[in-house]
Amino acid sequence: MFRAIINAFRIKEVRNRILFTIGILAIYRFGANITIPGVDATKILEQVETGIMGMMDLFSGGALGKFAVFSLGIMPYITASIVMQLLQVVIPRLEQLAKEGETGRRKINQIARYMTVGLALVQSTAMVFFFKNFGAIPNFDFMHVTLIIITLVAGTILIMWLGELINIHGIGNGISLLIFASIISRIPGEFISLFRLRGTNYFFLALFAIISIGIIIAVILIQQGERKIPVQYAKRIVGRKVFGGQSTYIPLKVNQSGVMPIILAISVMLFPATIAQFIPNRWVQSFANVLSPTIQGRINPIYAITYTILIIIFAYFYTAITFNPLDTADNLRRYGGFIPGLRPGKNTADYLTNILNRITLPGAIFLAIIALLPEVLINYMEIPFRFGGTSILIAVSVALDTMRQLESQLTMRDYEGFLK
Repeated sequence: MFRAIINAFRIKEVRNRILFTIGILAIYRFGANITIPGVDATKILEQVETGIMGMMDLFSGGALGKFAVFSLGIMPYITASIVMQLLQVVIPRLEQLAKEGETGRRKINQIARYMTVGLALVQSTAMVFFFKNFGAIPNFDFMHVTLIIITLVAGTILIMWLGELINIHGIGNGISLLIFASIISRIPGEFISLFRLRGTNYFFLALFAIISIGIIIAVILIQQGERKIPVQYAKRIVGRKVFGGQSTYIPLKVNQSGVMPIILAISVMLFPATIAQFIPNRWVQSFANVLSPTIQGRINPIYAITYTILIIIFAYFYTAITFNPLDTADNLRRYGGFIPGLRPGKNTADYLTNILNRITLPGAIFLAIIALLPEVLINYMEIPFRFGGTSILIAVSVALDTMRQLESQLTMRDYEGFLK
């Protein structure tokens, strides 16, 4: 690995891409520490310690706790992208655009950008009214509120642009790397909090280290775990050449949907609390309180059950969107491929659907356990460490993807990559 890093910096083009990516991440971290004028950040920090707000603060790299320029983070853009993926299933025109290649993808991305601005406007307005209830905005007048909302929306747009710059001139997926930087930036502070609470209790620290390593290993195993479906291609003779005849496989991942079910579940769980800020109705407020993550310092069982069910539902739903067995079976038949022992067409599609349904359930249950793990550590084991399973899941996924992309750059120049 270290040899691969040295080789990467020896190549001017790869070195420039790495340095450009690091520079963009530095700009992002700088903006995440600039507090918006006219805000009392100390009142906000008390509200983002745990629960959903704590998860949002984690994804923003601590920017929400400071009410910084980048407090909204990249979540509005992620939400808009997810919505566009869902709409492609129900709107034929968007489905057609998705099949038009690069041109259609650009149009869909353009719509997602406009949707991001609208979502950022709604979320920033809700955030202002939410923190106003705790005295975080001393001068709550039209001018101050407008300034805060415009700043938050502009921050989200700037983050979206920075992510696209990394995609063009850097290495890795820009949006994923920004989230990765936000999560990693919290590690030193969380370790300091842990040591302040537990001091020199070496048994506890050793136990915590074992738990952390176990979580990382489990996440890597689930992320890399896949069911390989063997595929055989028939031989075809075109002129004097013989094509096909080789064997390959279709990789069906245990966690086909990645971290998206958790993000979607968080968005749904956050919705009642957001609506409660605009509608001063006791029924709406009561419903929001029912879905509160904690009750009297303990995990709310209704929240935990609802959160788990939503993650499992969204895992199946998002997997159905990202992998279509009918299209896969049709493509296999079109190019002369078949799964040994199965007839091409419907039988193949049914077989793939059955396998996908069986391996998605354990992956979804794993995601639910990972999502609830931080609350368990905080509320029952009194461990003030929010770098939980969801964060590790995202960090490991982004790190593996970035290493693969850097490996491809080195492989093109006959260097040994990270994963060899």
